[in-house]
Amino acid sequence: MLKLGLHYLDLYLLHFPLPREFESTLAAWRAFEKLLADGRVRAIGVCNFNPDHLASLIERSEVAPTLNQVELHPYFVQESVRAANAKHGVLTQGWSPIGGIKRYWATDPNAVHDPLHDPVIGGIAEKYGKTAAQVILRWHIERGVSAIPKSSRDERLAENIDVFDFQLTPEEVSAIDALDCNERGGPDPEVHDLGAMRERIAAQPWTDVREDVA
Repeated sequence: MLKLGLHYLDLYLLHFPLPREFESTLAAWRAFEKLLADGRVRAIGVCNFNPDHLASLIERSEVAPTLNQVELHPYFVQESVRAANAKHGVLTQGWSPIGGIKRYWATDPNAVHDPLHDPVIGGIAEKYGKTAAQVILRWHIERGVSAIPKSSRDERLAENIDVFDFQLTPEEVSAIDALDCNERGGPDPEVHDLGAMRERIAAQPWTDVREDVA
């Protein structure tokens, strides 16, 4: 914390489980628990944990994660993960809430397309006078998910926060739920290999379509 110039962090997250070396995951989590007990962090959580990873961690730990941050967007709705999180009282937080990795790495013409151009989402956006991104973010809110969109542009930051003056109907939420393709864009936590992921990122042709990746 001293290198950051801070006395504590509000939230500290374990980035990935290591299913093949879960004892290492547990050891890291116990270090997190000590940081929490020492007041160095105010909350601790995990990222990319599937239901079995989460259950195993909680069963063998003193402190349950505050949240589980996972890839989640209209084309990858993660129902089983959300249900497991809710069962354990863990908040679901969505990275790539607008569909980031699929949007940037859609080099396969047969791959899942951009949620921002989906006609279902576009029709709802037109109804409310909102953008497709705003409808998607509102969908996350309606489902009780903490969404963390990213942008470096002031106008998009303002757009992303302007989602509290309308609500989606249950039918509209269900219509967006039905877009689920169950196709992951990021690394699979069951077979996570950090070295391979770095190679994949380095090989991708990044384009500035929209900077809402996270």
